[in-house]
Amino acid sequence: MGKYFGTDGFRGKAGEVLTAEHAFKTGRFLGWYYGRLHTGDKARIVIGKDTRRSSYMYESALAAGITSSGADAYLLHVTTTPCVSFITRTENFDCGVMISASHNPFYDNGIKLMNRIGEKMDDELQDELEAYIDGDPDAVPWATGADIGCTIDFYSGRNRYIGYLTSLATRSFGDRKVALDCANGSSWMIGRAVFDALGAKTYVINNEPDGVNINKGCGSTHIEGLQQYVREHKLDVGFAFDGDADRCLAVDELGNVVNGDHIMYICAKHFKERGQLPSNTVVTTVMSNFGLYKALDRIGIRYEKTAVGDRYVYENMKENDHLIGGEQSGHIIFRKFAHTGDGLITAITLMGVMIETQLPLSVLASEVTMYPQVLKNVKVDDKDGTLAAPAVKKSVEDCTARRGANGRVLLRKSGTEPVLRVMAEAGTLTECEANVDAIIEAMNASGHLIEVKK
Repeated sequence: MGKYFGTDGFRGKAGEVLTAEHAFKTGRFLGWYYGRLHTGDKARIVIGKDTRRSSYMYESALAAGITSSGADAYLLHVTTTPCVSFITRTENFDCGVMISASHNPFYDNGIKLMNRIGEKMDDELQDELEAYIDGDPDAVPWATGADIGCTIDFYSGRNRYIGYLTSLATRSFGDRKVALDCANGSSWMIGRAVFDALGAKTYVINNEPDGVNINKGCGSTHIEGLQQYVREHKLDVGFAFDGDADRCLAVDELGNVVNGDHIMYICAKHFKERGQLPSNTVVTTVMSNFGLYKALDRIGIRYEKTAVGDRYVYENMKENDHLIGGEQSGHIIFRKFAHTGDGLITAITLMGVMIETQLPLSVLASEVTMYPQVLKNVKVDDKDGTLAAPAVKKSVEDCTARRGANGRVLLRKSGTEPVLRVMAEAGTLTECEANVDAIIEAMNASGHLIEVKK
């Protein structure tokens, strides 16, 4: 990871960590970089944004930077991250830019960069961009006269994406009663359009964005509202998206949460039974629940584990030709259909399994028994030093030995903060708490602990 761009783009508090100047310079660099690859025509860069108030500021700054370097900026306006990915690869754009901080609060924002086939941009190119941001602004030439680029309204791109989504369903949703929690974010219009077109009786909540209410007490990070809504209205299923709709969690007809691990299991099993899982493998991160692995073992599906981050999941899937992968948080990739996690594709795929099996979601999810899990974030003075501390290493080894084949402990670094994440899974919450607290006490004894974050 670089100074600005991490595993999921450049993200931080709007106006402080991430400024309009950063966005302008990013646009300047991208317009110049891709413009060099063109002769006789201009580079084309497509931009989407979520509903945060600051997204409009960054959209204008990016477009100004792109056009000032001689490229054309195409504006999708408010749309989802996977929409930008889809449009970038299918409409022959040089690259795509999504303005979003995903599931973060409204006061954060971010810039996500995608290559011409809708994948996350290479680290090497992002390193060059960072060098320009911190270097001489005149290192990139200014376009003049007819060489200055244009800003083009590309609202039609969203409609093409909606058309693509509806084409993925093999059957009508047949008047199923479906709730969508759009998190006051990117899916607030697209979600209803897709599910209505597929025949569902669609109930939408948190679809009134005002610039500051994105993810606020709603969406995939606050799913309790959707649970209550499904129960009260006696619906068949509910789907909750995050701010840019690349994640999806579900709620079954009883109001129980069906997380990303459940969803991967349900879909992988269904695909395998129909001969549509050629590698017989699901790609997970190290944070997937122990119960998922137990369930996959029972039905003979292999799994691989990557570092936390959808980028690492996708890289493994692409390298090894796997079709399903993702995270417990609901960031799931169906590589046959998309090059990134797509909450709406996840919802459509899960609906397809329910309709083809004629089983309610509660029954489909019941085959995975989730182990209790406790996760605590611990601020430390030195992440690597803490991990290397003898007391901490011994505590992790002791806890691991006690769990044996009936659980696990995990200690990993945050990619953006001076924080270590301490996680334990076991048969009971009490056991989980005891393991996590033992490791945190070892951090304290080693002299590295600053605070346990809430």
